Amino acid sequence: MNLPRVDDYPRRTLLRAGLAVLVALLLLPAVYAAANPDTIGLGPGTVEEPANQSTYVSIQGFHAAGYGNSKKPARLVAADGAAEPQWRFGGDAVGATWFYEIDPLSNGRLFVTSTYPGGTIAFEYGTERQESGWSYELPGAHDTHAIHRLDDDRILVANMRATESGVSNDRLFIENTTTGETEWEWLFRNHYPNSTDGGFNADWTHVNDVEPIGDGERYVLASPRNFDQVIVVDRETDDIVMRLGENDNHSTLYEQHNPDYLEREDGTPVILVADSENDRVIEYERDCGAADPRLGAGTPPEQCEWERVWAVDGFNWPRDADRLPNGNTLVTDTLNHRVVEITPKGEVVWEFYATWAPYDAERGQGGSNGPTMADQETTGTFTVSGGGDDGPQSTYRVADAISDVGANTPVAAQADAVATRYAHIEPWFRPVWMGSWTFLSTVLGLLVVLGWGGAELVTNRRRVRDALERRLGR
Repeated sequence: MNLPRVDDYPRRTLLRAGLAVLVALLLLPAVYAAANPDTIGLGPGTVEEPANQSTYVSIQGFHAAGYGNSKKPARLVAADGAAEPQWRFGGDAVGATWFYEIDPLSNGRLFVTSTYPGGTIAFEYGTERQESGWSYELPGAHDTHAIHRLDDDRILVANMRATESGVSNDRLFIENTTTGETEWEWLFRNHYPNSTDGGFNADWTHVNDVEPIGDGERYVLASPRNFDQVIVVDRETDDIVMRLGENDNHSTLYEQHNPDYLEREDGTPVILVADSENDRVIEYERDCGAADPRLGAGTPPEQCEWERVWAVDGFNWPRDADRLPNGNTLVTDTLNHRVVEITPKGEVVWEFYATWAPYDAERGQGGSNGPTMADQETTGTFTVSGGGDDGPQSTYRVADAISDVGANTPVAAQADAVATRYAHIEPWFRPVWMGSWTFLSTVLGLLVVLGWGGAELVTNRRRVRDALERRLGR
């Protein structure tokens, strides 16, 4: 029997067969992953130094397929000293879909900023009985990330994505929750050139944090993320009296989250911040030369510089960093799906896996309540080290490969930029049961299928047209 030779088949048939084999090979990992899902959840990683208090974490959740993804849920969770989960809260009782900032209150409860389609809900959550309590709704305050409770009747709000008729109404304001009246308002458009960051758009400032600092309520710290700045506003004059960073100067800050104000023992202002798009946690202190740098001294911000005294890099889009009383730093390492406590030299001593996209983490008092790095005599730049060997952060990902391929080449900087962008986007779309490489393989397979289908339509367009005309009776 004479078997047909390869050259007996038309080239088009061979090409189709080759494409079919390629598609099968690209999609095979997804089939395997579906049968053997690689899932991650809540639980401990490395715990070399058990925490002496519970750690509370707000998890934003992923939402690429809509406002919320049930398989990548938003929730509040608590971890004990050994990083074991204590409880979790999904938010249905208050109508919350996403969770953002959490603040421990003096009564032992948490004050939570949460959102739903079209508005924002601030509520208290009791950690002992695990139940929601007081709540206040802000309809139309779309995707608010930070509300600070000043007292029983007043809240301080960072309101973003408030563009109407092409004009931004992004603002800071104080609202009386009993009367519903606005007691103070600070509009960004009145204090920044309206051309900042390309001009007004649907998400002009993305102001993602606000809180009072110093004694009383005169000074307010705010984080207009899209302006790459942290600012301090004097509520008596409405002036910006401190400014760290400048728009599009990404060497200082790049779309930061959740800054904290600290002071050195001599009163020198210090800002600790999650420098998100630079994948690092960083600390600056204010230097005004011969002038007084301290809060309330009246030294104009243009007379001062900010000196970088400490940084730890190697995170993946961190969005919160709090200085603990022991001198360590609690970091929300968002796209590594974990919260870690690190030493001043970046060594992980406590680790809690917290999928999906943790936003804020608190332990003890709210925010930072520990010493500055300069007062600890530990300055410089370090890279985060340690952590569990089987956690989500330990996986060798597509983004790592992109960076490695470009290393030590003329396009190393461009490769790192592409790798960073890919690492920040992929987790929002990748199914929970897929690994990074499986997801890329699946996307490539689907792209081949689409390209193949388009080519077939073009090649057989006359047949397709004739078939359609026959079906339509023409």
